[in-house]
Amino acid sequence: MLKRRKFFQYAGLGSVGFLLATRDGIASSMENPALIQPDRQTLSDLKTFEFSVTTVDQAGQVKRRQTHTAKLFPEPLKGAEKLEMVAIASGQFWMGASQNQSRSQGPTEGYDLPRHRVNLPSFFISKYPITQAQWAAVAALPQVQRPLDAAPSHFQGRDRPVESISWLEAVEFCDRLSQHTGRRYQLPSEAQWEYACRAETQTPFNVGETVTSQLANYVGTYTYKAESVGDYRQATVPVGSFSPNAFGLQDMHGNVWEWCADSWHHNYRGAPTDGKAWVSAQRFPMRAIRGGSWLDAPVKTQSASRSGYFETALNRTIGFRVSMASL
Repeated sequence: MLKRRKFFQYAGLGSVGFLLATRDGIASSMENPALIQPDRQTLSDLKTFEFSVTTVDQAGQVKRRQTHTAKLFPEPLKGAEKLEMVAIASGQFWMGASQNQSRSQGPTEGYDLPRHRVNLPSFFISKYPITQAQWAAVAALPQVQRPLDAAPSHFQGRDRPVESISWLEAVEFCDRLSQHTGRRYQLPSEAQWEYACRAETQTPFNVGETVTSQLANYVGTYTYKAESVGDYRQATVPVGSFSPNAFGLQDMHGNVWEWCADSWHHNYRGAPTDGKAWVSAQRFPMRAIRGGSWLDAPVKTQSASRSGYFETALNRTIGFRVSMASL
């Protein structure tokens, strides 16, 4: 099933280059995902969890560690760890980078501008990117629009993030899970993703003014500010390997880029301010990705960093997490 891949170099995204693949037979048409309220009576079983949040200075040294709590809804999956959906409260934030933080280079320069104020209603988002075990569990559910390969990833491991899946396949995952549970799962909007990543921070990273390879999976031989050179792991790592942000979410910086619901736009001119996905009126085959990956320098893993990718394309650096409308 869906095993044929054609890999070739694609230079439009990561600062150190991307490997892209296309899978034969994937249709290029798909209805835009709608924001649908889930069944409220089934989402009352929220669990509180406690975690430690790390903040670093410009040299990458730990400034403080604080204990936080958050709430989540556990979604059972047959043969896999529960999908932990963390509750994110409504709020406002500045989306995008300030002029002095926007350090994208070359063709990506200005993608994170202009900075603008966004108001979001509350929502749920998965604690981690979807794992390969979770993907396999949902791939075994009845098909909605298109078939899914149960084991598509280049870097195999049940607890590693699924990758080498197209945007269309990520939407199919959401549709199958929605059909199975009666709750509406979907890809997060770019605004939801960045709000969740920042977790009420204004700094380039949710850990502070810089990041280190002890806090995220990226090309650690590159530096962002005054931190020491770190590790380059050259692969994905199991989800949850690094400290959470203040919302209790993990792997928002690096490991894999993450698909969002939005059509790709080269900047934020005309972007919505209500937190909804920005979907083009005309058919456009590229979608937004966020967060950077194991194959990127730290500048590409900032909270505001973004790029676009073809919705039918496969890449060993792109995965996703899911969101759900709030209670």
